[in-house]
Formats: sequence, C-alpha cells, structure tokens
Amino acid sequence: MRASLIQIAVNEDETAEARRLRAASLVRAQAGADLVVLPELWTTGAFAFEEFAARAEPREGPTHEAMAKAASEAGVWLHAGSFPERDEHGALYNTSLVFSPSGDLAAAYRKIHRFGFDKGEAVLMSAGDALVTAALPGTTLGVATCYDLRFPELFRALVDAGAETLVVPAGWPERRRAHWTLLARARAVENQAFVLACGTAGTHAGVPQAGHSLVVDPWGEVLAEAGSGEEVLTVEFDPAEVARTRERFPALRDRVLGLDRPAPRS
Repeated sequence: MRASLIQIAVNEDETAEARRLRAASLVRAQAGADLVVLPELWTTGAFAFEEFAARAEPREGPTHEAMAKAASEAGVWLHAGSFPERDEHGALYNTSLVFSPSGDLAAAYRKIHRFGFDKGEAVLMSAGDALVTAALPGTTLGVATCYDLRFPELFRALVDAGAETLVVPAGWPERRRAHWTLLARARAVENQAFVLACGTAGTHAGVPQAGHSLVVDPWGEVLAEAGSGEEVLTVEFDPAEVARTRERFPALRDRVLGLDRPAPRS
C-alpha cells in the first residue's frame, strides 16, 4: 500500500477557501497512491479557537464537496483530516471524513477527546461518542484525531473492532513534539498496528506546529518522517505485516483486562 501524508501549512495570511483549493490540488497530485491523509482542522488551524464558530460548516458543506471531488479525480482513498462541523442543532464538532476513490463518503468520525482543559476546543466543541473504522482493500482503518493519541483505550477498542492501520490527523504543537513521536510509536507497538500520524506545519493563532508527520510499523519502527515545513510524506508499506507480527509475537491474545467493547460504527 502506498500512503501519502500531506503535511499542509496553516498560516493566517491564507483564507480557508484558498487553502481548501490548495489542499484539493495537493490531493489530486497524489494520483497513484492508495491512501492520502490530511491533518486536523487545516481549514482553520487547530489553535484558532475564535475561528471555529465562524468557519464551521455542515457535514455536506464546502470541505466535503471539495475533498469528495479531489478523491474522485485522484482515484484515491482520502482521509480528509478534520474540520469544524456544525450540526442541525447548532452544536460544533471536530469532524473527520473518509472518502472512497469514487468520492463517496465511507466514514465520518467526531473527535471523542477534546483538548483544552476547560477552554478552547474542550468547551467550544461537543464530543463524539462513537468508534469509527473504515474498510479499505487490504486493511481496515481505525480513525482517531490528535489529542485522542494520549488515550490508549480508544486505540485498543479500535483494534478490537478490526483496525490494522491507525490514522491520526493532528494539529500538534512544536513544544510537545517529543510526545507526538513517542505516543505514535507507543500506539503502534502496543496494538501491533501501523500508525499514520499526519500533522500540520506553519503557525496556528501564534502556536508553532510540530510537523514531523510519521508512519510507524507494528514493531514501532519509524518507516518515514517529515520535517517541520509543508511537505508530502509518501511511504509504501505492507498491511499484511500486521497479521504476521501478531502471529509471531501474539501479545494481544494474552490480554486480561478491558475485553468488553462497544460495537464500532462504520
């Protein structure tokens, strides 16, 4: 499988519409990849809290439309990162969309763990409440977002639901970049799964972003890692390595605690 992680830069001098057009162009340029991933809240910036309400869209709004078209034109599976969604009742969510190569919506995930410690996203956005997986040819994606990376129980639940490749778009700050790499590798090792962690570059509301998107294999080895600026990180990996790893080193079968899980929503 060939995956391309688009580490797009989010800067204040570019409008959301201009960035949406640029992101669509970058997705189309990845024709030939099997899976393309964008980062978290790339239309606004993950730390641009004051922009969330003003730039929130319905699920079938302009970001959905642009990304569905780009996925179809490129012929790729597209995890379109996330954007501020406003539902029919006016509530805001940090929502991720996954599109098939035909441009159809394959999965939607509302971020469960909101960041901010009683401010920012934690008070401005509502929490999702459902596990989400997406079945691709050759692998099943488990979908999570940014701060979710700090909660291993979510990823274990996704693995219980059949996930073999864990996709984590993020707007992770530079000052905690060491945690970003450490946690991505930890989630890969403990779940014996691939982790595709796609961050943003640039600055969000004065907060420098970590960049350093990375792809980690089921043994915790980093297969590829981006730098700090805008770039496309492309890597080829074999999804069948998950089953081989779990067979050679069957640690997951020795679990004792936490075996009762809710059913996922795909």
